[in-house]
Amino acid sequence: MRQFSLTMLLAPDGLLPPAADAAGRIGTYKPLTGAHRIFVVFHLNQGNAATITLTPLQAKDTSGTGAKAISTAKIYVNENVALGSGNFVQATDGVSYTTTAAIAEKIVVFELDPSDAFDLVNNYATIAAQTGASNAANITSAELFVYGSYMGASGLGLD
Repeated sequence: MRQFSLTMLLAPDGLLPPAADAAGRIGTYKPLTGAHRIFVVFHLNQGNAATITLTPLQAKDTSGTGAKAISTAKIYVNENVALGSGNFVQATDGVSYTTTAAIAEKIVVFELDPSDAFDLVNNYATIAAQTGASNAANITSAELFVYGSYMGASGLGLD
């Protein structure tokens, strides 16, 4: 049996704690030192039939200097978690995703390659999660998973 530890390989880090999301919000910016692959996982308990736009943002530092959208990401969506984890579909690559208005528990995963998604030339090396305005009955959260340096390799310009 192979040894695997989520916390050792992809240690979770909070971007947005669970909260009602009527006005939308931006979480804290996290540094991406040594990142080879980045996953931003939004979890929604959509209690109202109002869509929610989800966007990973990049900035130059943890205070959000120069914050802007990422360049691109692969996006995977499960718009009804009750149907099971095999219900993920790949959406069109992009910089944000807007959920359907269907009332359901949802998970949206952004998979980012730092060399494609970030403006590394201009020192953008932090990430945050943003939600758009929606409805107070919609609860959102986001977590960050970073696959980092391994076996002596250095992260794509983020070290």
